[in-house]
Amino acid sequence: MSEAYQQLVKDRIFIGGAADAKTAVENEGIDVVFDLRAEAGDNDESYTRIHAPIVDDSKEHQDESIQEAVDGVVTAYEEGKKVFFHCAGGSNRTGTVAIGTLLALGEAKTVEEAEQMATNVRPIISVKPELKESLHRIFPQA
Repeated sequence: MSEAYQQLVKDRIFIGGAADAKTAVENEGIDVVFDLRAEAGDNDESYTRIHAPIVDDSKEHQDESIQEAVDGVVTAYEEGKKVFFHCAGGSNRTGTVAIGTLLALGEAKTVEEAEQMATNVRPIISVKPELKESLHRIFPQA
């Protein structure tokens, strides 16, 4: 597999940057792509894309948009679909949804444990403090 994108959940959930989406779809048989970029335009790609924007550097809480993105990824996964999600570069927003997905699937018990798992898979992940705070609000038990 290309090192440009990675497997978050073996053979089912893949993560990367925007430039990796088409390659992941072609190489992995991805069923649905979640685009986390707020700045994403119309989709002219040949794959199924769901725009689930998370506004980067927003002063407002992002809890709702993060929750919706995580729920979308988890629902697609539970429906048996192969999923790819990305932001622009695959580090902040992608990392946020990766952490939330691992928590929602019960793969990790704490935000910190999920973050470590995600960065082990994709070392460039670097979640901004305000998005990490949102994760703590969304997953208060974590």
